Amino acid sequence: MYLEIIDNKLKSLKESGQYREFVTLNRINGQYPLAQLNGQENAQPIVVWCSNDYLGMSQHPVVTEAMHNAIRLYGAGSGGSRNIGGTHYHYTLLESSLAEWHNKEAALVFPTGYSSNDATLQCLLRLFSNCIVFSDELNHASIINGIRSTKTERAVFKHNDVEHLEELLAAQPLDRPKIIVFESVYSMDGDIAPIGEIVDLASKYNALTFLDEVHAIGMYGPRGAGISAKLGVSDRIDIIQGTMAKGIGVIGGYITGPSSIIDGVRSFASGFIFTTSLPPAIVAACYASVEHLKTSNKERNELHRKTQILRESLSQAGIPIMESSETHILPVLIGDAKKCKLASQRLLEKHQVYLQPINSPSVPVGTERFRVNVTPNHTEEQILQLTSALKEVFQYFDIPFTKSVQIQHV
Repeated sequence: MYLEIIDNKLKSLKESGQYREFVTLNRINGQYPLAQLNGQENAQPIVVWCSNDYLGMSQHPVVTEAMHNAIRLYGAGSGGSRNIGGTHYHYTLLESSLAEWHNKEAALVFPTGYSSNDATLQCLLRLFSNCIVFSDELNHASIINGIRSTKTERAVFKHNDVEHLEELLAAQPLDRPKIIVFESVYSMDGDIAPIGEIVDLASKYNALTFLDEVHAIGMYGPRGAGISAKLGVSDRIDIIQGTMAKGIGVIGGYITGPSSIIDGVRSFASGFIFTTSLPPAIVAACYASVEHLKTSNKERNELHRKTQILRESLSQAGIPIMESSETHILPVLIGDAKKCKLASQRLLEKHQVYLQPINSPSVPVGTERFRVNVTPNHTEEQILQLTSALKEVFQYFDIPFTKSVQIQHV
């Protein structure tokens, strides 16, 4: 009975075109964004266009050397949770560096960005009695799960809608504990939150702010400290959460904020206390990457330059970039789950281009898309190749171009 239930659900997922399949990619060290498909070493490499390794830091010599040195000195594993022997001096270096980066009193590192959101929010919502949490409707699954895992009352506000948020805040007593949770850059649409306006509302209605900056860390603001730093309001954000798996190029999550809050999470969050810590090699690599990005503008400047070139190339070809995009994330609208999956397969097999289909539940049904990310390592020739490949695939599957280009094809 149980297997039949699962099999039926999987069958339904496959019939709708939303079933996910792994594609085995072996990224080639020193040649990013090139990768070998399914371990075929003698085959033509494919070009990866949807990685979160936004700045190519995963293969930067400073990062890989730090990791190699730490493995040589300390071995592969951490030995346990932070409380039972899994901490080491690299943690002190990294957490101090992250706190300084965001101009906060303290920081706390987690094994993943998902866990730093999930564990922190669960912890805070349980520490503050009679708390109510206000969450943007497009917040990441890690945020949603952290909130839903508690009995705390929650209010979901329309995406980036400060008027709706204020209506919800104004309906609550001023002295009731409140937390506003939102992101700076939304990963599926590439848009930016009205951070300054949300911070103003938090001050007006006596609310804590929890800002997820994972898709901005390293790429925006002074020294790459994020969108809130770029806007000059990071000092008014209570808790800034980030990841080291995207712009920083390794793995891990973190929170920064007042010492008392950080210590409270360290002391009470079960998702932190009862999990094995990151190994020394990972933490050392993260520290090396953060310190490099604090002083180097080269990677982020190239990212933004290449993004503009790619945006113009796709637009001229009539490839529909969603209007929401105002960052390095370029969502290309397909609008059909089955076509999105088939188009992805054709791009890979015919054009040696890897773009993973983004279907429900990651995005609403009818807005299926490719999430295209250029990096400093992509060449202008590869940008032209991608544009040409997308044009061919759009025509092959009769996927709509932008209106101006459709008229030209008539």
